[in-house]
Amino acid sequence: MNSVDLHRQQVRTDHRTRDIVNQAVAALPEVGLRRAAEFLFAMGVPHPIAMRTLVYPGQRRPM
Repeated sequence: MNSVDLHRQQVRTDHRTRDIVNQAVAALPEVGLRRAAEFLFAMGVPHPIAMRTLVYPGQRRPM
């Protein structure tokens, strides 16, 4: 297993961030990338998580 596979297998324990990220991802088609990013930043989601979520959605962790 490589490091990407190990990273993907980590289970999210921060349920608040998970819920906020899910809201932003669900809203993407309606509000667009910029507004979704602004929402994540306004809600205090750490920059690396917000960027990974929006730019590389395939790298999202399992819920």
